[in-house]
Amino acid sequence: MVVNNKVDSLSYDVEAPPTSGAAAPTPAPAPPATHQNQHQQQQQHREEAAVFEVHKVSLPEPRTAARALRQRLGEVFFPDDPLHQFKNQSSARRLVLALQYFFPIFQWGSEYSPRLLRSDVVAGLTIASLAIPQGISYAKLANLPPIIGLYSSFVPPLIYALLGSSRDLAVGPVSIASLVMGSMLREAVSPDDQPILYLQLAFTATFFAGVFQASLGFLRLGFIVDFLSKATLTGFMGGAAIIVSLQQLKGLLGIVHFTTHMGFVDVMRSVVERHDEWKWQTITMGVAFLAILLLTRQISAKNPKLFWVSAGAPLTSVIISTILSFIWKSHSISVIGILPRGVNPPSANMLTFSGSYVALTIKTGIMTGILSLTEGIAVGRTFASINNYQVDGNKEMMAIGIMNMAGSCASCYVTTGSFSRSAVNYSAGCKTAVSNIVMAAAVLVTLLFLMPLFHYTPNVILSAIIITAVVGLIDVRGAARLWKVDKLDFLACMAAFLGVLLVSVQMGLAVAVGISLFKILLQVTRPNMVVKGVVPGTQSYRSVVQYREAVRVPSFLIVGVESAIYFANSMYLVERVMRFLRDEEERALKSNQSSIRCVILDMSAVAAIDTSGLEALSEMKRVLDKRHIELVLANPVGSVAERMFNSTVGEAFGSDRLFFSVAEAVAAAPCKARP
Repeated sequence: MVVNNKVDSLSYDVEAPPTSGAAAPTPAPAPPATHQNQHQQQQQHREEAAVFEVHKVSLPEPRTAARALRQRLGEVFFPDDPLHQFKNQSSARRLVLALQYFFPIFQWGSEYSPRLLRSDVVAGLTIASLAIPQGISYAKLANLPPIIGLYSSFVPPLIYALLGSSRDLAVGPVSIASLVMGSMLREAVSPDDQPILYLQLAFTATFFAGVFQASLGFLRLGFIVDFLSKATLTGFMGGAAIIVSLQQLKGLLGIVHFTTHMGFVDVMRSVVERHDEWKWQTITMGVAFLAILLLTRQISAKNPKLFWVSAGAPLTSVIISTILSFIWKSHSISVIGILPRGVNPPSANMLTFSGSYVALTIKTGIMTGILSLTEGIAVGRTFASINNYQVDGNKEMMAIGIMNMAGSCASCYVTTGSFSRSAVNYSAGCKTAVSNIVMAAAVLVTLLFLMPLFHYTPNVILSAIIITAVVGLIDVRGAARLWKVDKLDFLACMAAFLGVLLVSVQMGLAVAVGISLFKILLQVTRPNMVVKGVVPGTQSYRSVVQYREAVRVPSFLIVGVESAIYFANSMYLVERVMRFLRDEEERALKSNQSSIRCVILDMSAVAAIDTSGLEALSEMKRVLDKRHIELVLANPVGSVAERMFNSTVGEAFGSDRLFFSVAEAVAAAPCKARP
């Protein structure tokens, strides 16, 4: 009990931890303890106990409502504090810093040197050898003319070099965004029957994707993209990679009349039903080059110094297959055909913002925008962590968004940072975003002078390139780790995987987002709560499940709440504590111990509380008071304590039921004063 602000810290008995029968000798039976003996033992224990001072729970510095709101909004929207660098600077210096902030090229451009240029030129030419065949292939994956893929590898990298903050990100079309755009637009418009309308919708969807991405960055809402968890993305990417690979069976087998559906069952049925269209010449060439591409991928994976083997393999395969196709001139092997020469034609006049397809383009733009943002930012952050520099997520969103908006007006479709090209860019020794400029220059030369050389490029080689590129998205080891670490994450992964594989890409993405949100809601509405006991020899209280040596304190129920208390979980908090109380009273009755007289809530892990949470605490106190059980709180954080004392809850509990730590709450709780 409290005496002159001092309490006896050890004036309670604890339940002895269980001992193994083999290790400990069996003690002699003790005589039954009488009430007088128990009183003498407790009195002797109190006299020998050490004392310590009870600390008062302090409140944070008082803040006005405006200041509290400003600080809260600042933490939500400006966690990186971008205006800090402008403090105590002259007007001229602030102008320079502003230019460097919005155009990172001014920051690293002032320190650029010929040594860096040499490295960037090598890296840029290397990724160009990969970007040219991939650009053509991914455009066909989106049901667009192959030349659109090259256009999308020219303008967007130039814009990203001005606005992007990543040194290693290589920009261009990517497989998943191409697949999603192609599948969603094809449901409403056939690219074969209405090619002009389909192209208009693709450019408009790209514009909306850019608007969505740039808006997230400008409004500092980048955290929205984080709703796609790593587990759901693993499943989604794996399912999409298989769907992309199955779609390439059309080119790999030489099938002309192929299904327009994306489901696994529909594709396999079409492959079997169209077996009479299979062409052995196409199959032979496709399987041979696919084996070579996969082999070069394995060589580079085992020896990173040989990165150039897999990087140059696609372009080399295109050159060799084109030569073979030109020599044979077989009608059994379909070719790309004539590609127009010249730079990107303007396409602003093709954007359509009215009519019956506007809703489709907006939906497609948001879907592809989310996917491309997620991939681009994840790739940028991955290589930034390797090279020990920071990537601003919101600036990246603005850069990618502006890049896509401008690209939609220059005959480009959705682009972002590609993991395969960025990995090659990093391995080739890139130093700055100049590597993207060099890549764009190489694509420009190709557009101006080399287009006729692609006339006899077989479509089957493009299918082989796509399969090789997406096979790395199937992360079997990652899924196995999810099963080992978190079964719920593995379930989310498999749900997204099967949703893509068996239904559609859109359904798989919807399942991925839905499961991510459900997991968040589950954790919020059903927070983790544990019963705690004291670790012998210390004053630390830990979960009795996690720490088996921790022992319960007789007459006390100590519950740790490991989540914020909101309206969504406040009633669950009350119900769970009452269940804990019921279980502990039953256990005490069976072991012939004293009943629970005090419930202590350890609030150290409660980061926030709202009015519903405060009301739940008051309700719990009223219920326990009727049962003559005290409710005390231990170690509330600053914001929680502030809200408690600003409400009637603080008055209801009072200073004698609010403690600095669990140890002080146990030693000085009001229920200890009872005889």
